[in-house]
Amino acid sequence: MFFNVLPIDSFFLLLRYGFFSSATMNEDLLHYIWFQKQFPLSPTTTAGEPLEIIDIGQPNSDAGPDVFNAKVKIGTQLWCGNVEFHVNSSDWFRHGHETDKAYDSVILHVVFNADCEVKRTEKGLIPQWEIAVPTELATKYKAIQTCRQMPYCADKLSSIQEITIRHWLNRLLIERLERKVNAVDAILAQTTNNWEEAFYITLCRNFGFSTNADAFEQTAKSLPLTILGKHKDNLFQIESLLFGQAGWLDSEKKDDYVQSLAKEYRFLSQKYQLRQPMCIQWKFLRLRPANFPTVRMAQFAALVHKSNRLLSKLLECKNYQEIRSFFNISAGKYWDTHYTFGKESPKRIKSLSESSVNIITINTVVPFLFAYGKKHGDETLQETALNLLESLPLERNHIVTKFRDLHLPAENAADTQAILQLKTNYCDAKKCLRCAIGCQLIKYI
Repeated sequence: MFFNVLPIDSFFLLLRYGFFSSATMNEDLLHYIWFQKQFPLSPTTTAGEPLEIIDIGQPNSDAGPDVFNAKVKIGTQLWCGNVEFHVNSSDWFRHGHETDKAYDSVILHVVFNADCEVKRTEKGLIPQWEIAVPTELATKYKAIQTCRQMPYCADKLSSIQEITIRHWLNRLLIERLERKVNAVDAILAQTTNNWEEAFYITLCRNFGFSTNADAFEQTAKSLPLTILGKHKDNLFQIESLLFGQAGWLDSEKKDDYVQSLAKEYRFLSQKYQLRQPMCIQWKFLRLRPANFPTVRMAQFAALVHKSNRLLSKLLECKNYQEIRSFFNISAGKYWDTHYTFGKESPKRIKSLSESSVNIITINTVVPFLFAYGKKHGDETLQETALNLLESLPLERNHIVTKFRDLHLPAENAADTQAILQLKTNYCDAKKCLRCAIGCQLIKYI
């Protein structure tokens, strides 16, 4: 298809005088032109050879060239391989591609500004295409990139067909799960591929929720699950180990129970040669008492007391009801009348609420089930993870509320996880041209 295009000289004149800025000019525009096939008629390389795009290939979101398995014809020669995008040709050297053999497979370098020649590690020149920008697209792209509302498509979102949005949300959900799988991989690498230990650390982190997540993770990393497992039948000893590693048993405000915990911790910490984490910071300010880290840690201790084979037990769960039953725990008796050490409060059993279980399921259980299923080729387990999200109620936060007000469908936790992925990875980064909704809308701006 032929499009009116902005001549290269005119394009860079506008760039120079501010029609585009360095903030608005990026490789996403090249990505859009390439994958939407908005090519000018009879393109040529910078060497003047005729260029024909036969197959645009597949986008690559990982390290390496931007496009895999493309097919182009340059002059009379057919080329099959990868394609790389840059704003300027010199970015090839700025990114160090000339010494990276992963880029030796590049058959075409697509740029806005061919300011130099580029070479492979073997010193062979790579054909370049200085792409012309469709005039209308340049104007639309400028409008999107300079828009101040969030999301940038807010006033036009209702014009997109629901089937398009639904398909995109499904893709975003998998994208978000893949990102969480990468986080699981990182923890596995730290625990020498010990799935139980990795799950224990991640679960403990999420018992700190957003406010105390780092502090809970530090505590778990300083206290191996194998040590807790040796005392799984004794809640008092589990509490002494967790509270002691958290640094809470050093306080002067001690009642008889805390003094007993401290005495037990001194014995066990010497026995196992434990060291408390350095500079651990606990936050109580602006938290509801039920969310105090002391209460959450007591609940976590009760869960470990219930079963130290945490991941193995959850892998046996087939639905949310079984997971809810697994997390049906309450903190020890001391916490019925306490939110912090040494200060009594009206009696209230500190059970883990359904909303807390939902959050833990979304942020810990589902990612681990999905990651475990993927690593072990268990598609049923991956499907179980997805079904869990679809069975959970939608998350309540300002991001979800805003997108729901714009009529984006959000019926369950699977939808809200997709919306969070959309907001953080596309809207915030202004990657409108990599968003299925943005690609549709730019045609009608």
